[in-house]
Amino acid sequence: MSQHPASHHGHDHQDHGHGHGHGHHHDSTHLDWNQLGPLLERQAEIASSAYAEAAAWLGTLAPVYGVRRVLDIGSGPGVVTSLLAEAFPAAETVAVDGSPELLVRARDRAESRGLGARVSTLHAELPEAIGTLGEADLVWAGNSLHHIGDQRAALAEFAGILRPGGLIAIAEGGLPTRHLPWHIGIGRPGLEARLDAANADWFGEMRAATPGSVDEPDDWRALLTAAGLTPAGTRTFLTDLPAPVSPAARELAVSHFQRLREGFGDRIDPDDRKTLDRLLDPADERSLHHRTDLFHLTARTVHTARKG
Repeated sequence: MSQHPASHHGHDHQDHGHGHGHGHHHDSTHLDWNQLGPLLERQAEIASSAYAEAAAWLGTLAPVYGVRRVLDIGSGPGVVTSLLAEAFPAAETVAVDGSPELLVRARDRAESRGLGARVSTLHAELPEAIGTLGEADLVWAGNSLHHIGDQRAALAEFAGILRPGGLIAIAEGGLPTRHLPWHIGIGRPGLEARLDAANADWFGEMRAATPGSVDEPDDWRALLTAAGLTPAGTRTFLTDLPAPVSPAARELAVSHFQRLREGFGDRIDPDDRKTLDRLLDPADERSLHHRTDLFHLTARTVHTARKG
């Protein structure tokens, strides 16, 4: 496939919902980050309370005022970059990404929040440029590691740029995002579970096609340990927006299902394609544009480890 079926951020691999863009270039995705930027920003904004909670938790694992440099790997439009800068007020926080367009958004967001003096951006293609990022007290990689072929090798390199006592936080995994109940009154019940299955197949193909891909189980604690780090805890953070949702959350849901409809194509059976077409038709009273049962529920897991 030529594009990511949904958007970068989640995992649900459908919503790379950290609101981050990839910190590298991935030839098999051909994503237009200028076009995706607003969507990524909305995704991260919807999840911002969960990410703020995660950043505050990291502040219990690392000395808040002792953290002098933070790297946000695969920062995308910089929603989490600014949250990290707010959580660690003595630090220079660096948004690292392979997309200049998204880095402009990260810079603009930081300046709009009064963080311009402490937030900088760094264009870098990963994993090749990991060794050029400089040392850090905190490395955050939000839904970006799975776009690097050899995750084990990348973690070892990240461990190499951590200062003694430094912390790495990997946001990978969690639960698929849910927007609709099991029975939505049109089509066969269980639509989102079937979309998850199609997405899991797509994600496996994407991983296999990633340059330098290594077939590695997602045992993040074991991988962090193999990198010479000491696991410091794992927590999962919930984003729970019950029905009725805000216009922003509704718009995000429409974008999400639109990208699934366009990106999955024949992976979805004809009846489910018809259901998606109705969900996306503003003239249909049962569409996402009008439904009163639309919600947004997801969970993102953060794995941490410390350098001795």
